[in-house]
Amino acid sequence: MNWTFKHIVTSLLCCTLLFTQTNAQEKIDLNKVIKVASTQYRHAVNEYKDSTKIPRSTKPDGTLFTVTSKDWCSGFFSGSLWLLYDLTKDDFYKNAAIKWSVAIEKEQYNITTHDLGFMMYIPFGAAYKDTKSEAYKSIIIQSAKSLATRFHPKVGLIKSWDGGRFNYPVIIDNMMNLELLFEASKLTGDDSYRQIAIKHAYKTIENHFRKDYSSYHVVNYDSLTGKVIKKQTHQGYSDESAWARGQTWGLYGYTMMYRYTKDEKYLDQANHIADFIMNHPDYPKDGVPYWDFNDPKIPNTYRDASAGAVMASALLELKNYVGKEKGKKYFKQAEKILTTLSTPEYLASNGNGNFIIKHCVGNWPNGKATGEIDAAINYGDYYYLEALKRYKEAKK
Repeated sequence: MNWTFKHIVTSLLCCTLLFTQTNAQEKIDLNKVIKVASTQYRHAVNEYKDSTKIPRSTKPDGTLFTVTSKDWCSGFFSGSLWLLYDLTKDDFYKNAAIKWSVAIEKEQYNITTHDLGFMMYIPFGAAYKDTKSEAYKSIIIQSAKSLATRFHPKVGLIKSWDGGRFNYPVIIDNMMNLELLFEASKLTGDDSYRQIAIKHAYKTIENHFRKDYSSYHVVNYDSLTGKVIKKQTHQGYSDESAWARGQTWGLYGYTMMYRYTKDEKYLDQANHIADFIMNHPDYPKDGVPYWDFNDPKIPNTYRDASAGAVMASALLELKNYVGKEKGKKYFKQAEKILTTLSTPEYLASNGNGNFIIKHCVGNWPNGKATGEIDAAINYGDYYYLEALKRYKEAKK
């Protein structure tokens, strides 16, 4: 009897210790992962000397795919360098960030793209915050002027793409570019930029979302009447599917909208999108979503680490705007995603084109052309680093 009881107690103690150790191992070692990330980008800066060839992703053969400043992803590399400077306070990253930001400076005059928030505000917004340079301020303002030219009052939205098979296409990704407009209004006192962002966000709620708060990727409008022609996809599995990164763009975008406006309808929208993702039956327990929630091959299909990173960063902001219990839930979910992304399965410690995060999915239907299926992609790195920064600040 005593012998049995003794062994039961010992066994329970061992199990408790194992459970404690396992839980401890599951927590994020911020210093460790920041060191891994900074080492990867130190290698990148030392290896990639030509700032006109911006690292975007890894090709299927493992080699580097680079783009020019005109590419929608051109701001993420320098943006990641600014984040690494914030995380490490090492001037190496600041100096590199300045060099790679200057390489895309001319795109402030680009009126052919809706992606100027990604391209210009990500690096130059960080640059202005860190330096208060009037030169960076003027770049932000000019970039907003260029973006504002793509707003059509009749449609009430910023046009995403020119030409091609669409009339007046608007994609959910465009929510991410509205921050540039809000900041321009703050810097200039001109409310017109802010009003464009509000009108765009409101009409996106009206037409982009289904009853379950999942989002279409593309809504094609008639430029003469402003009426919807068709709701469809360009990067998802099908027109009616929930493309994972698109859902996280919406989550992030409406969280940001609430930050600037304090309008409850945007907070409600962000909460509903978060609920859709987190309660979806095919959302993996480790927090990193499949590339599309409706891919019939689940679970035998690819995850999208970049969507996970965007979601983690968004939730770490959204938690600040909700009640204690919901905020705790969002924090734990973001922590779970970051914990998964910080494991060897997703976090590269060498190679990987000097990128940080593995297993991202870009444009699946066009994957043969881009090669960005199960790849390292620069925006995956950027939002992972932003999430780490927000997580670090939340833990203080």
